[in-house]
Amino acid sequence: MKNIILAFAVIAAGFSINAQTMSSVPASSVKSSIQNLISKYGETNKFRINKGVAQAAAFWTEKDGSPKDFESFCNDNYINDAKELDFVFQKISTNLEVLMGNYNKISVDLKLPLHLDMGKILPVDEIFGSYDVSAHFNDDMFNNKLAFICLLNFPFYNLKEKSELGKSWTRQQWAYARMGDLFTSRVPAEVLLKVADAQTAAESYIADYNIMMGYLLNGKGNPVFPQDMKLITHWGLRDELKSNYNKTGLEKQQMIYEVMKHIIYQDIPQTVINNNKVFWNPYTNKVFENNKEVAAKAEPDIRYQQLLNNFKALKAIDIYSPQYSTYIQRAFDQGMEITQENVEKLFMEFISSPQVNQVAKLISKRLGRKLQPFDIWYDGFKSRSTINEDELTAKTKAKYPNRDAFEKDLPDILQKLGFSKENAAFITSKVRVDASRGAGHAWGAQMKSDKARLRTRIGADGMNYKGYNIAVHEFGHNVEQTISLHKVDNYIMNGVPNTAFTEALAFIFQKRDLELLGIKNEDVNKKHMAALDNFWACYEIMGVSLVDMNVWKWLYEHPDATPAQLKETVIRISKEVWNRYYAPVFGINDQPILAIYSHMIDAPLYLSAYPVGHLIDFQIEKQIEGKNFADEVMRMYSNGKLIPQIWMLNAVGKEISIQPMMEAATEALKVVK
Repeated sequence: MKNIILAFAVIAAGFSINAQTMSSVPASSVKSSIQNLISKYGETNKFRINKGVAQAAAFWTEKDGSPKDFESFCNDNYINDAKELDFVFQKISTNLEVLMGNYNKISVDLKLPLHLDMGKILPVDEIFGSYDVSAHFNDDMFNNKLAFICLLNFPFYNLKEKSELGKSWTRQQWAYARMGDLFTSRVPAEVLLKVADAQTAAESYIADYNIMMGYLLNGKGNPVFPQDMKLITHWGLRDELKSNYNKTGLEKQQMIYEVMKHIIYQDIPQTVINNNKVFWNPYTNKVFENNKEVAAKAEPDIRYQQLLNNFKALKAIDIYSPQYSTYIQRAFDQGMEITQENVEKLFMEFISSPQVNQVAKLISKRLGRKLQPFDIWYDGFKSRSTINEDELTAKTKAKYPNRDAFEKDLPDILQKLGFSKENAAFITSKVRVDASRGAGHAWGAQMKSDKARLRTRIGADGMNYKGYNIAVHEFGHNVEQTISLHKVDNYIMNGVPNTAFTEALAFIFQKRDLELLGIKNEDVNKKHMAALDNFWACYEIMGVSLVDMNVWKWLYEHPDATPAQLKETVIRISKEVWNRYYAPVFGINDQPILAIYSHMIDAPLYLSAYPVGHLIDFQIEKQIEGKNFADEVMRMYSNGKLIPQIWMLNAVGKEISIQPMMEAATEALKVVK
């Protein structure tokens, strides 16, 4: 009963909490603590007192002390003096950088055998790689009462409050609000370790899932890809498909799509994964060894087991997170700081627009054929689509024979983009390049004395074009990570509003990859081509994101689902989204292609960051048009961790919107043929 009473008291104070809270503080103690502090300090900070006391009470349990102990704690630890409050804030910020920075560095180092191509992964590598050195941080901070000091003095503001109040906040007020975001849950260390175990297992499953392309057979029993080509799913398969928009590439694209469907349906023969000892015909799903057909069992539902493991581990946090009681809320309201409903509405409006049909007709005309499902990845609006990829690979391998060569060239890359010699040298001094086991990723530093990591695939004979293209994308992340850590006014404000903002800069860098190789785009319509390319990319990934969101909604409705049931559901949802938004455009029903994305498996609810990133990318591109690229990037990404819409207002003068891209696509359709 007391928890229900406390819930009402806390809600009245502007703090959202559910009845699952384990608080041992009765409403009478909350009221008494508030009255005592107001009597002691006056009405000036009444709002902060109300919020702070209620929030601290929500997490106070019997092991923290009695209700009287709670009242004493509030009386002794509430800070009313503004100068003292700022001094405490600075102290906490400094120590958090020490802790978070070193936690991050340890995690990076422990995962090296999993992330880098360092030979066979051993069981001990998996154990160390999944170990979360920060798992006890939350427990420790509550046990030593530091978390309660923060809760009491730096109140938490929900997304609605930040949106309404934040427009008039000073940088200091924003920093204090971000301090209030630190302790929004009290999750036991053993629960966090299970999350780390599940996520690391999923990452390893994806990072080491390769298809030996030279061992795929077409309908005539012949290979069509180079014998030594090994592609990771889904990124490598998708990028190879995109690179084959040429006169002879259709057969390869169709074969790749067959492979993707087998991965989605989980009827892919397990023996063909990471194995160059057998041949596989993905059309018949038959396996051959020494020119003879051999029996081959399908991969068990491992793909969906990994997704299910992530769901169960993350759902276990729900009861410890009163502000965000589901992972869906934590991913959107807390992580993205845009509600899931608003993201979904934005995406549905975009992919239902009349411009989609018009762009699709243009693509079909340019291809000279009806669209096929994999044409969601049509790549013909990019300038590189007219250049033979073998020529590009020859150029990148000669320029970047190893990781050292690429790392050494990073300052020159930035200077080509307009960064001063000094800024280029500073940023790149904070970035390290590694050869990746997986497709590639960027991992930012969490303290100024550490370096961000850039990972991409680098073969023994050098960096091929796909690896280079990914590397330029990841370098965009590293530039953001470095600016938003080193050029922001205080540590608590470091970073960006959400991952879509770092994806935006990565996209902006990636689009300039040929320019950085010295290949100029002389097309007078390049601006319109870029608009259409961005538009079509959004159309594709927004559908993928809708599948991801709807799968998670289903999981919350069916928490006891089996991997087989989850597989059936993912396939069903992917086809439903396809049939509603894509079948009318492509003229073919029941395609599962939207379920192929690896991030659905190893990065729960991350996929929405990509289309939001594309929208932000487009608005930023319009902002920097005719201005110094580097100066604008430095200005924008020094804003730090505001909420998305306020960051956008500061950066480009408008909130996140689909309208600029829609208008640009409409204009481009009048010109591009």
